Amino acid sequence: MNKSVVFALGFVLSGIFVSAQTLDKQAPQGFDVENSTISHGKIDTIQYPSKTVGTTRKALIYTPPGFKKGEKYPVLYLLHGIGGDEKEWFNQGKPNVILDNLYAQGKLQPMIVVLPNGRAMRDDRATGNIMAPDKVEAFATFEKDLLNDLIPFVEKKYPVKKDRENRALAGLSMGGGQTQNFAFGNIDKFAWLGAFSSAPNTKEPSKLLPNPQDALKMKLIFISCGDADGLMSFSKRTSDYLRKNKIPHIFYIEPGGHDFKVWKNDLYIFSQLLFKPVDKTKFDGFTVLGTPAATNIRNAQYPQILPDGRVMFKVKALEAQKVQIDLGKKYALKKDADGFWTGTTDPQSGSFHYYSLLIDGVAVADPSSQTFYGMGRYASGIDIPFDGDDFYALKDVPHGDIRIKNFYSKVTNSWRRVFIYTPPGYDQNSAESYPALYILHGGGEDESGWANQGKTNLILDNLIAEGKAKKMVIIMPDANIGQGGIRNFGERNLQMFEKELKESIIPFAESNYRIKKGKENRALAGLSMGGIYTLYAGIQNSDMFSSLGVFSSGYMLPMLQDVADKQYKFLNENKAAFSSNIKNFWISMGGKDDIAYENGQKMLKELDKIGIKYSYTDYPGGHTWPVWRNSLYQFAQELFK
Repeated sequence: MNKSVVFALGFVLSGIFVSAQTLDKQAPQGFDVENSTISHGKIDTIQYPSKTVGTTRKALIYTPPGFKKGEKYPVLYLLHGIGGDEKEWFNQGKPNVILDNLYAQGKLQPMIVVLPNGRAMRDDRATGNIMAPDKVEAFATFEKDLLNDLIPFVEKKYPVKKDRENRALAGLSMGGGQTQNFAFGNIDKFAWLGAFSSAPNTKEPSKLLPNPQDALKMKLIFISCGDADGLMSFSKRTSDYLRKNKIPHIFYIEPGGHDFKVWKNDLYIFSQLLFKPVDKTKFDGFTVLGTPAATNIRNAQYPQILPDGRVMFKVKALEAQKVQIDLGKKYALKKDADGFWTGTTDPQSGSFHYYSLLIDGVAVADPSSQTFYGMGRYASGIDIPFDGDDFYALKDVPHGDIRIKNFYSKVTNSWRRVFIYTPPGYDQNSAESYPALYILHGGGEDESGWANQGKTNLILDNLIAEGKAKKMVIIMPDANIGQGGIRNFGERNLQMFEKELKESIIPFAESNYRIKKGKENRALAGLSMGGIYTLYAGIQNSDMFSSLGVFSSGYMLPMLQDVADKQYKFLNENKAAFSSNIKNFWISMGGKDDIAYENGQKMLKELDKIGIKYSYTDYPGGHTWPVWRNSLYQFAQELFK
């Protein structure tokens, strides 16, 4: 990252941890260079008897400048990687130099630092095959050596504070994995955790913290990794688990790979946070870089999502005069000397957002992002994680399939494409038939919307695995019909789609898939424009469906006032039949920010006047895919019961 971007990020992120002090978010130049004009701490070698290993073991110990035996100090235990020993940090990381400089600047709480050998075996040298099973196992054995031998020795020989609040554990790579395993496994012994570029020895999160709320006892959980580190996934999975369980922590991502340039910077940052008050409410803003969005194309590093929901963009456009990101709001990017345009947005709400690059005023898709058909064209999309998004996560459960088929429509006299979800076990259980949900997209989207943006397959896979929804086939047709779709939207389009649904879509699905027939096995739903189609076709043909789902919709007024009046008249005249046929009339909105909200409320009042029963739910998010994913999640649980 160039210096101007680093400076800008540092400025944006400044002011965090005011209860402790203002921190640099990356170590400044010269932070690891010895300064002869300041006081220095002392590095010594200690030997301690290890009952765990059955021998005398060595460690290095750093005592700070001005160390006094009459005072008591907190202790940081700092662990090395798989190819190192107790001297690795000292030889390559210069911890004494880094800490001396910080002490001289008044940025560090005085502490003792112990650098042990984390390979707990008689021959603990980093020689021969360092990946040999016995040597790898010795890193796990070190937990007993640390707790039962080394810590008691240090606390007996040095003036240290012996409570957990004054004991920190940190390490790099293999030592980062040890740090997580040991600190989370012994929360009664450690209150401060720093895991730098954790290696594959890190336990899976559910084994690290089977009771995740225990981690709330930690003063600080600091997990860091370089953005180009191939072991990033091990740090991220712990952070994801902590975030899912609402455990405050820092996930610090910085430029770099798996090397001491990164780890020295980590020590510089982490050490300044130790043994002093920290503001956990600010943790989400404490990082240099974010994680690549899940919607990026393979290996694309940008856009990146920061823990607080901001998005960082980096686009190369050498000849451009102006580059912006249109994410509902327009954000201007700044050009550097290499032709890269960079910038960071405000925090974005969770879940899916369309966006475009504006290059000299022309809207184009970001080449680093997957594209989605929305807004009447292909656009980039980005998925922002949020608390509560687990219901559409990819999980280790049985999975159904999304199938893409073409059929010839005699209504439009053209070939039409349809996406079809078949539940887990569909191909294996050839004697079993299933009920069907026909679900419609919104204006400006097409038949791919519910499969791609809507994550229909993942939502149903998870619901079925949890026993919350019946196995069903879901048919996702193209609801764009007539001239220009919604641009010439009116009763003729509604009639054409009703006819195609009855004469082409349903017959095609029931002829080609094992679908149970009859209204009790058939549901219809749609979002926005698709919700209006659902209202029209469902009300006119209530004898064909048992459930109707209307998401973020209602008759568009005044444009469809005549249609609405006819529908309410039809309902009033056929109230008994409609109420008998439709067992589940389910309506949802994205709160008052939903552009369909007012029309939807007017529709509900009309239904109340007529005496039509329905269920209604609001889910905050406006007129967006987060709302519609949640609507499908809830609606599917009510079907075919």
